[in-house]
Amino acid sequence: MMTKQPLLITTGEPAGIGMDVVLLLAAEGKLQDSSRPIWVLAENEAMQARADELIAAGVLTESPTWQTVAAPIDIAEFAQQMSSLSIDDKSEGTGGNSSENHSQESHNNAFTLLEVNCGAPVVAGRIDINNAIMVARQLEVAHQLAANNIVAAIVTGPLQKSALIDANIKLLDGTMFSGHTEFFMQQSGCDKVVMMLANQAMKVALVTTHLALKDVPAAITQDSVRQTVQIVVDEMRSNFGIDAPRILVCGLNPHAGEGGHLGMEEIEIINPVLQEFIAAGVDISEAMPADTLFTSRHLESCDAVIAMYHDQGLPVLKSHGFGDTVNLTLGLPYIRTSVDHGTALDLAGKGGASATSLYQALVMANEMADKALT
Repeated sequence: MMTKQPLLITTGEPAGIGMDVVLLLAAEGKLQDSSRPIWVLAENEAMQARADELIAAGVLTESPTWQTVAAPIDIAEFAQQMSSLSIDDKSEGTGGNSSENHSQESHNNAFTLLEVNCGAPVVAGRIDINNAIMVARQLEVAHQLAANNIVAAIVTGPLQKSALIDANIKLLDGTMFSGHTEFFMQQSGCDKVVMMLANQAMKVALVTTHLALKDVPAAITQDSVRQTVQIVVDEMRSNFGIDAPRILVCGLNPHAGEGGHLGMEEIEIINPVLQEFIAAGVDISEAMPADTLFTSRHLESCDAVIAMYHDQGLPVLKSHGFGDTVNLTLGLPYIRTSVDHGTALDLAGKGGASATSLYQALVMANEMADKALT
């Protein structure tokens, strides 16, 4: 039987809880639930130090074991190496709290660590912008591995956007680093991708993502609304198996513009596009007031909600399942899911972090990857 392609986890900001939640799932044996190999991007020394801190905090009883491989520079060479050699042959070191771990068989290791070295020593809970290059490098490697079909999906841990901005890390177009979504969109050469967050209560997609509120109205164009709706419809069909998705759409303004008295965007921009989809047979609403759309009466009869901006839709969604929510990027040429939480610097290395969101992100990535094989 052919081994399934791995799921790749980026641990993100090393001072945050990205490594903590990986170690927690590894200790619980949950990384193996997908029946796929798990690859993790991090620094080996920092991962071992974090495991030791969690043991000292009483969160772990012992360190999980892992195999360490240098993160690839030449992707084609790396792919050939990983397919032709055993994990033990490739290993450059093994994590865990015993030197005997190196002799263990690969299936006893919780994951394979693809090592990306930090620029400065990692202190849990303390941001050091000298490590920003390492965080960006994780994302570059993840994109290359996914774009070259070496991994089945990317599952991203939390990063600290302010640290990357302060370190002058730029996106491909030269603008400041604004988030995972924009990074993977530009790296993939996509004109438009859609951020969607999903939990048991609802799925919410966004027309705009990480913009200052004052910049949102100008970003609500017919093209941006049209592209968002089309991507959501397509991916609800392909990734979620819903052939005829029922979609509700928030207006931009209070009361969806109140017939033009509180804004004209619904009349001039949003509804004309939605009418195009309605005429084409898509089960989609016209712009609705957000304060009434997000009620059980409406949500129970829809498969997805499209909100106009970040804090219109996500606070409601997270209030119904923070910690159980998965962040998806729709419209990429590969699968990307993510945790729904931040770096939680105050919890790093101390215990108290929940690995539930990472687990749900892995489950969803695995399900979507399996569906892509059918």
